[in-house]
Amino acid sequence: MPALTAVRSRAKAIARTHRTDHVSLIAEALAIAADGDEQLAFEVFRAAPEAAAAVTIKQAERLLPTLHDWNSTDCFGCFVSGVAWREGSLTDKHILAWTRSNNLWVRRAALVSTVPLNLNARGSKAPKGEPAKTLAVCERLIDDHEDMIVKALSWALRTLAPKNPSAVRQFLTTHEPRLAARVLRETRNKLKTGLKNPR
Repeated sequence: MPALTAVRSRAKAIARTHRTDHVSLIAEALAIAADGDEQLAFEVFRAAPEAAAAVTIKQAERLLPTLHDWNSTDCFGCFVSGVAWREGSLTDKHILAWTRSNNLWVRRAALVSTVPLNLNARGSKAPKGEPAKTLAVCERLIDDHEDMIVKALSWALRTLAPKNPSAVRQFLTTHEPRLAARVLRETRNKLKTGLKNPR
């Protein structure tokens, strides 16, 4: 935790020095990631969501090779690609293309990118969430049973569930034979109790 706190403090300082210049801030974050410190780069975007909203597909794809575990992928999806997608800099076509990647972490990034579409704490302002966008990504990865994909699919559905329970219920009913048991259990728990794993 102390290390992460230091990273976040440094990221906020970097964001402050570029407050009105998103182009240079994005360039600096990309350079930081290229130097091997993707966590700092993603925290810079977290500290400056306006810059994340301006990230282009070329810039996002320069960051994809830095994804190497769940933490780097989830920070990228929540702080960079999901914000850029929600704000229109990335399109549905771009995110859906990632679902076809041979790279596990890129496929997971597509799912995690749905979180900022639907979670108020990540900037969502859509009262009913974004079910069409979210469920299109989920449907593309239903048959991918890699553990990190199954967990992210559950997360994507559980994040949408509070805003649009009917859309999530319909998705579960339609695709139940193909969905992993974990996805069904956790998402239904969320719909019934508000918790992933109620005691």
